[in-house]
Amino acid sequence: MKMLRIMGIALLLFATTAMAEVRDVQTYFFQPKLGDFQAEMQTARKEGKAGVLIMFVMEDCPFCERMKSTILNQSEVQDYYRKHFLVFEMDVKGGAAMTDFKGVQTTEKDFALKNRARATPTFIFFDTSGEPVTRYTGVTKDAAEFIQLGRYVVAGAYKDKPFAAYKRQPAGQ
Repeated sequence: MKMLRIMGIALLLFATTAMAEVRDVQTYFFQPKLGDFQAEMQTARKEGKAGVLIMFVMEDCPFCERMKSTILNQSEVQDYYRKHFLVFEMDVKGGAAMTDFKGVQTTEKDFALKNRARATPTFIFFDTSGEPVTRYTGVTKDAAEFIQLGRYVVAGAYKDKPFAAYKRQPAGQ
């Protein structure tokens, strides 16, 4: 009887942990774009953020949709990234006018090309000076790896080692 009760508690704990809250990506992960990334960078600095993260996407990209439906919709991912970054989505083929981090008028497509975002999804982290510091192309294996990518940038580990090496080190080092 005692063993059955222990197994029931373990199962309940597993089910609770496995059921992370799922929320709308457009509302809880991405911020609405104003189109002026120079102003967005100033906002990031004022709010004490590590910088700006842009997810470069393309219409009908199955890998973009996979990231959105399995990782970016997780509440812990959304909360972590919103705490440390301003987060935007940008269409690599988009013709929308925008101002880049240096104050130059451009389009989303030209900005994506300038930043070598050719495959989708491509995640580029920009520091509070508007300089790209980390690039990740493709889908992470899970939410934990995507949060680890954010920690890699926040901790400044990108200055010393590639993300692949950072992932291999034991936690806390």
